[in-house]
Amino acid sequence: MKASEILKKNIGILSKYTVKEESFVPGGHAPLPEIDKVKRIVSLSKTIFFTDYFFKRQPEEQIRQYYIGVNMEELFSLLKEQIARSMLFNSDEDEAVIPQRAVEFALHYIDRMPDVKRLLYSDVEAMFDNDPAATNYGEVIFCYPVVNAMTHYRIAHELHKLGIPVLPRIITELAHSKTGIDIHPGATIGDHFSIDHGTGVVIGETAIIGSHVTLYQGVTLGAKSFKYDADGNMINCPRHPILEDNVTVYSNSSILGRITIGHDSIVGGNIWLTHSIPPHSKILQSKAIDASFTGGLGI
Repeated sequence: MKASEILKKNIGILSKYTVKEESFVPGGHAPLPEIDKVKRIVSLSKTIFFTDYFFKRQPEEQIRQYYIGVNMEELFSLLKEQIARSMLFNSDEDEAVIPQRAVEFALHYIDRMPDVKRLLYSDVEAMFDNDPAATNYGEVIFCYPVVNAMTHYRIAHELHKLGIPVLPRIITELAHSKTGIDIHPGATIGDHFSIDHGTGVVIGETAIIGSHVTLYQGVTLGAKSFKYDADGNMINCPRHPILEDNVTVYSNSSILGRITIGHDSIVGGNIWLTHSIPPHSKILQSKAIDASFTGGLGI
C-alpha cells in the first residue's frame, strides 16, 4: 500500500468521533481552555507578584505602576476568557450567564492578588529561614522550585474557591510536571509554608495545613481509604490530614487519612502515620540495629 493511501485511510478513521470519545468530552463541543494562555496567566501573575525578579527592575513607583497596569490589563483579558472556557467545560453551566460570571470571577481573583502576594512572600521568608544554604531572599525566588509550585498553587486555590472547574487543576498540574511537587488546588495552606527540596511531595485535595509548617522531600499527605455511595461511586469528603501550626514532617513520611497532627509536633523521616497525635509530639523510627557480618554472612 502506498504511503498516501495509508495516510488517507488513517486520517479518515481518526477523524470520526467514537462513542467513547464523545463521552470523554464534557460540555459537548464548547471551546476548551488553552494551555498556552493558562501559562501566560500564571506568568503575568508571577510578574506582578515578584516584579523586580521577573521583569525589568523599576525603582520609580510611577513607572512600576505603569508596567504592572499593562500586565494587569492583559491578565484580566486572558483570565475572563479562560474562566469562561473552563465553565463551558462543565456541561451543567448555563451558557447565557457564563460571560458575566467569568468577568466577576476574574475581578474577584484580581481583588485577591494583594493577599496572595503577602502569602507568597511569607512562604519565601519561611524557605529562607529554614535553609542555611540560601544566601538571600532573591536566590530563593529565582531558584527554589517550591516558589514556583506555591505560586501556581496559591493562584489555583483562589480560583478553586470560586468553584471554577478544571482551570485550577490545569494550573497546579503545570507546576507538578515541572517541579515534581503535587499540590491539589483544593488543599488549604496557611502562611509561612516551606518545602525543603520538594521532589515527590504530595498534598491531597482536603488537606488542611496551618501556619509555619515545613515539609521535606517525598512527604505524602494522602487519603487512607475512600467512601462510596449506594451506587458504588466514590464520595468526595474530607479524607486528608490536618497539620496544625508549627509542624515539621521529614522526608519520605506518609501521613494518611483524616487525622490531626497537633501543633508544634515533629514527624521524623520514613514514618507511616494513620492516627492523630497531640500537640508537641515527636514521632521517630526505632533506632537502627548496628550488627557486624563476616564475608556477607547473615545479610
